[in-house]
This record gives sequence, structure tokens and C-alpha cells, in this order.
Amino acid sequence: MPDLLEFERALIKEGYNYICGVDEAGRGPLAGPVCAGACIPDLSLVIDGVNDSKKLTEKKRDALYEQLCDNVISHKTVFIDADVIDKINILNATKKAMTEAIQSMFPLPEMVLIDAVKLDIPYKTRSIIHGDAVSYCIAAASIFAKVERDRLMLEYAEKYPEYGFEKHKGYGSKHHIEMLKKYGPCPIHRQTFIKNFFK
Repeated sequence: MPDLLEFERALIKEGYNYICGVDEAGRGPLAGPVCAGACIPDLSLVIDGVNDSKKLTEKKRDALYEQLCDNVISHKTVFIDADVIDKINILNATKKAMTEAIQSMFPLPEMVLIDAVKLDIPYKTRSIIHGDAVSYCIAAASIFAKVERDRLMLEYAEKYPEYGFEKHKGYGSKHHIEMLKKYGPCPIHRQTFIKNFFK
């Protein structure tokens, strides 16, 4: 397993205290918002098991989410809905969510570690490819984003039960596409993502 604190230890030696990790969940789905998580962990209370949310089971993610909620200095998740994604595209929507999440931090971060994306913001930033797999701060942020988006999609599953959002969380599974073609889109579908299904 990689050392998820390598970047953080180096930054602490450089004198940084408030190190913020940022990651997103939901760039690829056909429905629902994109979600950005920002997190300033308490690096004196490192939680065992924190890792890229995609590598964790749902049960493990939920357990770590509860631990993180109680043991971080600050965290924030921001959702950008499908209609905005359709207007400004998914990359810009992701950047918007990340920027708003970072700007909601208190205390303000001294360094921001971002998974892959580069942001033009008035903070010191480092964009790290596969950051959620190599940085504790980004991994923690990925858990916040993934868990909170999944929980929102469960709420949408109750509102729009015909699509099976509780199973695929809006991603383009075979069942989801079949139901989309059968019933047509609902208000949370991304029109720019699904247009090819209706040609």
C-alpha cells in the first residue's frame, strides 16, 4: 500500500499546517450532480484505512466517513446540478464545485492538494495525478464527496423510482439506459450526456 502521507509530511516540514485535499465524485454519470469534497484533516489524528474512495466498499466508506466527520478540522461538499453541467460542461462544473468547496473552508487552507484538476484560485495549489490514491488529504476528500453524493442519489431513487438510481447512482449501466429509453429523462438527467440515446 502506498504511503498516503508522503506529500503531507513534506509540506509539514515546509511549515504548512492547514493542508486541504480536494476531490470529486460523479463526473461520469448520466444523471445527478457532480460533487466536490474539500477537507482539512487533523494530521495528528490519522485514521487508519483512509484511501481512494473507489477502492473501499460502501460499508467501509460509510464507517470512515463517520470517523472523518468527527476528526477533521474542516470539510465541505458542494453539488453542481445537471442543468448547470449542461450549460457550462462537466469540467467547468467540477472546477466550480471544487472552488466553492475550497472557499468554504475555515480556517483558510495554506496549501490545497487537488486530484488531477488544475484550478485558477488565490491559494497555493498542487495538482496530483491519481491524488486520491497517494495523498491522505485527497483520499479523505474523496470519501466525503462519494458518500454524500451516493446518499443524495438514494434520495433521488425514491423520487424517481423507475430508473434504479439506488443501484447505479446515475452511472450508465445497462439497466439505467434501458429505463432511460423506456421512460425518457427525468429532471436530474444530464441532457448533454444522454442526447445520443435519443437519435
